[in-house]
Amino acid sequence: MIVYLDAIQFKVRDNGQVKNKAVYLAIGVNVKGFKEVLGLWIEQTEGAKFWLHVLTELKNRGVRDMFIGCVDGLKGFPEAMETVFPATQVQLCLVHMVRNSLSYVGWKERKAVAADLKAIYRAATVAEAEQALAAFAEKWNGRYPSISKSWRAHWPELITFLKYPAEIRKTIYTTNAIEAVNRCLRKISKNRGVFPNEESLLKLYYLALERMAKKWTMPIHNWRDALNRFAIELGDRVPRPE
Repeated sequence: MIVYLDAIQFKVRDNGQVKNKAVYLAIGVNVKGFKEVLGLWIEQTEGAKFWLHVLTELKNRGVRDMFIGCVDGLKGFPEAMETVFPATQVQLCLVHMVRNSLSYVGWKERKAVAADLKAIYRAATVAEAEQALAAFAEKWNGRYPSISKSWRAHWPELITFLKYPAEIRKTIYTTNAIEAVNRCLRKISKNRGVFPNEESLLKLYYLALERMAKKWTMPIHNWRDALNRFAIELGDRVPRPE
């Protein structure tokens, strides 16, 4: 129903050279609200071709529908989603968006900029969010024009979550559910330095994810509210939990 996609960077030996590889992880939330690991991929191509491969594989494995796809970057993702799951709404992770925005800001002003960005994504409605973005631009464009420019460029994918009640918005707009998993994966591999090949990397992660998944015994927070809202928004696309 909801799918989170995020990447971890690691060093892997490839044909005698050490290369940085992006390992993508997909975690889904099923109709009962429980997390499931959907797959691991090492990126071989860039942009839409890679995402088309991932989404097609998920569909072939049995993912029948995806209400929201939450990602930390959009390069080629909306186009691939439109091809494989055309009814899916795309949500750009706001945590990553804020983090990237603050990378432009000096330390002395980060707290103030972060507070003004928070006013955008904590707005009650799309109209209020747009007003907050306009206020942000008026205040900060003189020093950091690239921030509001980036938010405006990605605006449709940034405000998907505003269609839903406040209680479940955080579940939708952040890839935190998958970042917690990534932290565990980094922890178990931090002393390995360079992996000898891609297979050793995937094997280590597969075994680690298998152990982690056994601990996912509770549905995500406020899932009942989320499911009711999905039923209102999406009608017959929402199956009844068995």
